[in-house]
Amino acid sequence: MPSASPVDLAMFPPGFRWSAATAAFQIEGSRDADGRGRSIWDDFIDTPAAVRDGSTADPGPDSYRRHRDDVALLRELGVDRYRFSISWVRVQPEPGGRVVQAGLDYYRRLADDLLEAGITPFATLYHWDLPSVLEARGGWLERETALRFAEYAEATADALGDRIRHWYTLNEPVSTSLQGYAVGQLAPGRQLLFGALPTVHHQLLAHGLAARVLRSAGAAEVGIVNNHTLVLPASGAEADLVAARAYDLLHNRIFADPVLTGEYPALEAFRVPALPVEEGDLELIGAHSDFYGINFYNPTTVAAAAEGAAVPFEIIPTAGAPVTGFGPEWPIVPSALASLLIDFRERYGDRLPPMIIGENGASFPEPDRVSAPLQDAARIDYLAGHIGAVGSALAAGVDVREYTVWSLLDNFEWVEGFTQRFGLVHVDFDSAARTPKASYDWYRTLIEHARRSATASSTTVSAGAGA
Repeated sequence: MPSASPVDLAMFPPGFRWSAATAAFQIEGSRDADGRGRSIWDDFIDTPAAVRDGSTADPGPDSYRRHRDDVALLRELGVDRYRFSISWVRVQPEPGGRVVQAGLDYYRRLADDLLEAGITPFATLYHWDLPSVLEARGGWLERETALRFAEYAEATADALGDRIRHWYTLNEPVSTSLQGYAVGQLAPGRQLLFGALPTVHHQLLAHGLAARVLRSAGAAEVGIVNNHTLVLPASGAEADLVAARAYDLLHNRIFADPVLTGEYPALEAFRVPALPVEEGDLELIGAHSDFYGINFYNPTTVAAAAEGAAVPFEIIPTAGAPVTGFGPEWPIVPSALASLLIDFRERYGDRLPPMIIGENGASFPEPDRVSAPLQDAARIDYLAGHIGAVGSALAAGVDVREYTVWSLLDNFEWVEGFTQRFGLVHVDFDSAARTPKASYDWYRTLIEHARRSATASSTTVSAGAGA
């Protein structure tokens, strides 16, 4: 892949924040330790052939026992904030039941160590680890799950709210609804197609309920983060344009509109039952957000589906685009991120709060073991291009406050197991040894230069710059 253009840091205003992210199930390991309960991902990895390499996420990076190693890496990296997630089943194994002190103590220690290192803890309440007992009762198809989530949020805020004041409520409800319940690629592995749509509303209701709880506990900042994509029609033909609009509605608008406008988009064209909205729900969902989080990895090219297909669109490769380790499913088009951010500003106008890039990163084929820092130039190019795209959106007047790399560490990449590596830091999954890659040094240098550029007229960092 050709070298990316230098990043013009003059586009980034003073106070712009730089972050890195992880998620509990992907890095913690210790799945049977200290009273932790069982989640849908524990169930999913026990399903034969569900995970590509048969791995079980344990121990992985072993962060439950080695979180201080992670904090030391974050301190050296120089990030402003660390996005991590709290495991529902580590804190409250039985929804509505007692909380587990050992689990809360782990997150308390993590938050304290981050604060001592000068890093703001930025916690995600839900990153896909739904308690198995709730899934057995219908999971996100049922309103009860949103109510139990509010109780979990209250217990967590009561215990940790004095240390953690910045919160994401839910991560990527689109992935849970479409991949988890509609087509079965992720836990819980259901294949309900349009029958999965009630999960959209119940997740957004959970967000609204949790946000109210967190604010009442004194949170400084609360918002939701979703995976969004720029939808590209395969051609200018009317059928492809209609298909692209349909996919944009199901991937983007059905999740963003209620949070940002207090209303769902029209779904009549899909001939599905109305969403299970009750009185007061949309007021909760559409209440003030301190930010709107966007996870972005790639655009999506959509064509009209064949006549009689179960869904009215087909996702096809993006012509001419290089790809990550996921292949054609993940084309690399950095300008698509700028276009998406500008589209959000134009679509939602004054209703759009400041935006945060909650995840952005790429996996590439990398060895299981290294004896020296890995020279991951392709990742540096990817990050440089997408950070530059954020700069372009800022120059166009979009209010973006933070950029977050996914991920700090190589980790358990869901159905891909340990076969996909996103980390700035290489992890040997046999020993949990951590070795920073060249991209780690590059990002550290970029952060240093960004802070200096706040008082300078122009600063650029090339894609090949290191420590």
